[in-house]
This record gives sequence, C-alpha cells and structure tokens, in this order.
Amino acid sequence: MSTLNIQLLLTGDEIMNGDIVDSNSAMIAQQLIPFGLQIVKKTTVSDDLSLLIEAINTLSQQADILIINGGLGPTVDDLTAQALASAINVPIEKNHQAYQHVLNWCDKKNYPITDASIKQAMLPKGVNIIANEIGSAVGFSIVHHQCHIFCTPGVPRELALMLEKHIIPQFTDNVTQKFSYQVRKFQVFGIGESSIQQLINNNFPEWPAEISLGFRACTPMLEVKLATHSKNNLPLLQQWQDKILHLLGDHVLCQFEGTPPTMAEHVLSLLQEKNFKVTTAESCTGGLIASLLTDISGASESFEAGFVTYSNLMKHRLLDVPEELLLEHGAVSEPVVKAMVKGAINKSNADFGIAVSGIAGPNGGSKEKPVGTVWIAWGTSAKIRTITFIIKGDRESFQISVAHRALDLLRREILMSKQTPMYKK
Repeated sequence: MSTLNIQLLLTGDEIMNGDIVDSNSAMIAQQLIPFGLQIVKKTTVSDDLSLLIEAINTLSQQADILIINGGLGPTVDDLTAQALASAINVPIEKNHQAYQHVLNWCDKKNYPITDASIKQAMLPKGVNIIANEIGSAVGFSIVHHQCHIFCTPGVPRELALMLEKHIIPQFTDNVTQKFSYQVRKFQVFGIGESSIQQLINNNFPEWPAEISLGFRACTPMLEVKLATHSKNNLPLLQQWQDKILHLLGDHVLCQFEGTPPTMAEHVLSLLQEKNFKVTTAESCTGGLIASLLTDISGASESFEAGFVTYSNLMKHRLLDVPEELLLEHGAVSEPVVKAMVKGAINKSNADFGIAVSGIAGPNGGSKEKPVGTVWIAWGTSAKIRTITFIIKGDRESFQISVAHRALDLLRREILMSKQTPMYKK
C-alpha cells in the first residue's frame, strides 16, 4: 500500500501493564489511510531507558519514518527525550523554543513554573520543534540513520492535532499515493463475515486484484470495506460496490464515513420519517431495547412508553397477557410474546411493538427450552410476526444480541423487506 516504511514506538508502563488501552496507534493509522500510507510495525516498550535507546536505534535503521508516542511529560518516568539523545549521541539541553512554550502554557493556565515543568523543555540538541497547541509538552523531530523520527505526546487530543496539522503534512507532500487510497465502508447486520465471504466466493469467484475486501467486527455490527489504492480504479471500485450492495441487500444498514449510526438510530430515523411510534415489552432484556432507543436525542418523537415485565404476574397485570397462556405455554413462548406485543400496543397506542422473552442464563434452562432460547415478536396489532432463536454466550452478550435482532426485525418490517436475515446461530 505504502512506499514508506512507517513504524511506531509506544512507551509507557501503563500500556504494558494494561492500565490503559492503546488507542493512539489506531488513531495514527486512521490518519495515515487517506494518504495511502500504513503502519508496517508497532513496538511497545516499558519506561526503561536502556530498552528505549535500543528500540530507537534498531527501529530507525529499519524505518523511513519512526513515530515515538509518549514519554514527553514532566515526571521521572517520561524518558523519550533522554533516550533519543543517547541514541543519536547528542547532549540534552534547554531548548529555547520549547522553554518559551512551557512558560506561555503555565502562564495561560495560571500554574507555577517548576523544575518538573521545565523538564519538558530539556531536549536533545538539534531537534526541530513540533508545536503542541493544547498541551504543555512540545513534540520534536530529527533525522537519524536516514530515518525521520517524530516524538509525540501520549495525550490523544494533543496527538491527533499534532499529527493532522504538523507531522503528516511533512512526509506526505511528496508521496505519490497522496489521496489515492479510496475506501467504501458499509455497516452490516444480520449476517456473519464467514457467510458474506462464502456468498462472495459463490457469486464472484473472479474477484479483481485491484479491489481489496476487508471485514471488521464492531459487535454487534459488522463493517465491510472495499478499497483501492489508485484513482484510476475508481470506476472499478464503484462497480464492485454496487455488486456487494446488491448481494447483501437489506443486511446493509448504510454506507458511512467516521462513526456509523447505531441500530436504534436507524430504527428511529425510519419511524420519524414515516411518523410512526413504537413501544417495547421486554422480559429477558430488562429494558435494554428501550434504553438503546432513549439514548438518542429526540427519541420521544417515536417512543413514548416501554414495559419491563420480568415476572409472569407483571406480564398479566401490565400487558393483559392471559394467565392461561402463561400456565400452558410458559413465559418463553410464541403465544406469550404475541400477547405481550398486543398488550403493549393497546396500552401505549403505538403503531409498532416489539416483545422479547427468553432465558438469558446461566441458569433457568431446560431440555425443551435451553439457556439462550428467546422468542421475539414484532409488528402492528393487526399483523404480528414471531421468531425464535437459541443464542449462545454469556448473559450480557445474549441480551445485546436479542435487543439488536429485535430492532433489526422491526427495521426490516418498516422497510417491507422480503429478505430473510442470516443471523449467527
């Protein structure tokens, strides 16, 4: 993909110990993608001076660009400047530009000037300063072993701005792939990646080498990605995008850039577009479906009431589920979820209803109804559909899966879809 060998060196005991999750490398990779660039190697080391020096020397002999992230702060475990100075064999000195930045930052924040804050201005001799428009520690760069080394702060907001405004432009101006990487992302639900791959293999055995196909699980959703590395292939990319959209049909929720909508956002958008209202009647999900809907601003336009009826008594009292149905069939049954939907619609006067009743586990199952069994009902008072699943997994994943399948089934109902979803068994 890229003609540049770009490597990352991440520093910090907190990353190695799992105290924080490394999100910065993903951010860096995402900022590089539009330029046809990618990271070929990522190395993480603890706050150990000798390990840092060794890593800088080794990686700078392999890479064209080395981005060092973290270790620029005021504390004794922030060792990047010292390690770089030792690796390139230059002294540490007070950098006037960095010192002035620290003074200005402390004055703006009304913080006292301390030895710790001044430490952030003690940098390897000869480095070029990279402006930090948010934080106290500047970034800096230098060439070593013909490798461009960029030292960056670990604070995500500071890193993101520094990359976008000051670092990436330095090494993309002369890259021939600039803006050549073209990608199309699709949010998919109701079919697993192995099923999609098999569909593609069956329908398109001659997949073009110019178009790459990728999948990313964003539980409970799936992201399907088509990409090409040349503007010349844009017509081909469009052609294969159309083929994939046709193949996957209503499994595709949307094409997107950035952060895709949630399932609840898709459903509410459809309801609001058609001026419909929905109600929910939940047992095994404990109000999760209603919570997903009401997480979204403006949900009250389409959602006025939901019912959490965990016990049989409350199903009868609040939703008018006949006691004889509960006694004869049990709470986890088709007749009961149909009655729950009907009762919820009658009580709320909504246009659509969703009802779920199941066995979330880990206890409570039987031979006839094992743990993971769930019945879902959805539709209008005049037309109620039902389906049953056995969804394996822990209690939380069961509830998330049930809630999203229920919302997706309503989405398909509103769209009048005739396609059967291929939910994972």
